[in-house]
Amino acid sequence: MKSTPTAFSLPARILHWLMAVLVLAMLFIGVGMVASVSERHQWLIGLHKPLGIAILILVLLRLYVRWRYPAPPLPADLPTWQRMGAYLSHSALYALMLAMPLVGWAMLSAGGYPITLGYGVQLPPIVPAGPALFSVLRYAHQYLAYLLFLTFLLHMGAALYHGLIRRDGVLRSMMRGKRIEE
Repeated sequence: MKSTPTAFSLPARILHWLMAVLVLAMLFIGVGMVASVSERHQWLIGLHKPLGIAILILVLLRLYVRWRYPAPPLPADLPTWQRMGAYLSHSALYALMLAMPLVGWAMLSAGGYPITLGYGVQLPPIVPAGPALFSVLRYAHQYLAYLLFLTFLLHMGAALYHGLIRRDGVLRSMMRGKRIEE
């Protein structure tokens, strides 16, 4: 019988912080990409595509790690609405981290644009090409990015609340693998 974990596992912590950096970088790269008409535009696009696929692979790995090494329970005195908020926001983060690269891949497929990852590796299209579908997916990708950024900020706010106000060990557990206080 497995015991209840008291802290986040090392693989979970590594993936969490790596993905936090990548997702935040991708959000800023995406903003810079659509707002730029300079020579950096193509460079940003070339960076955005493989990073998006890397995030897709990492989120799948992260879901496996989350299944293999469950998260520690939240502090027992946490109000029910905050427990529900934590569950819903984590579910939203995982869903958005999965959806964003898939919608981006589908958008580029619909636009007839290749997704080249470097070293001659090119991904196949996942939807048929078509301008109407491309337009819908472009807006979907944009609005999902806003939602991801908002959810990311909410997650950061909750982490800071646990670390600076409650001081209940939740943030410390994700940072250093220390025990969450019951």
